[in-house]
Amino acid sequence: MEYTDEEMLMLSGIQHYMFCPRQWALIHIEQQWDDNRLTVEGQLLHERVDNPFYRQKNGDRLTLRSVSIASRTLGLYGITDAVELLPSQTEVNSITHPQYPGYWYPYPVEYKRGKSKPDERDEVQLAAQVICLEEMYHIHIGEAALYYGETRRREPIAITDELRRLTQTCADGMHRIYQSGITPKAVRQAHCKSCSLVDVCLPKLSQGLSASDYLKSNLYEETT
Repeated sequence: MEYTDEEMLMLSGIQHYMFCPRQWALIHIEQQWDDNRLTVEGQLLHERVDNPFYRQKNGDRLTLRSVSIASRTLGLYGITDAVELLPSQTEVNSITHPQYPGYWYPYPVEYKRGKSKPDERDEVQLAAQVICLEEMYHIHIGEAALYYGETRRREPIAITDELRRLTQTCADGMHRIYQSGITPKAVRQAHCKSCSLVDVCLPKLSQGLSASDYLKSNLYEETT
């Protein structure tokens, strides 16, 4: 299955969906957002790496920032933090660059605040970027990396078949919720305390009400 232009969703949202489908719907359907310390730290980190005009050549390695990407099979589009181009001796699984001769192997790097998570929310976002690049350039990428600001460490991530299937499952789930327009019910979990929307995710919404219906209901009650 391939998604159309009108069906494309933001790739960055896949980490929200993996963390909590309800959180993803509140942000991408209900258009609600609230910053906490964790999200602000993440924004500051990305301000330092998101520069689409940035080109760095370190020895044989070329680093590109903010590369626009998209995948029809995932129905996602977005921008990478960084794609490192490593020199390749063959055109197989390689790309060319207009300013640098030869063949280059793309190696995506996603920057995250904090440290590695107990689930795969960061891995699915990275894998989605890989799948986008593979579709765009008709190549195969077997590994990418996550860089964590707290530990200041780069962690290589194998883009396995299992991770690819999980990424596709998340992407399809995002599309199903978006097409239905219904925000999933609230389910209290241990990680809710670190969610930036914990104060927006109100108890009454757990009964299946959308945020707009909740506001209409409460505004009516206050005026009667």
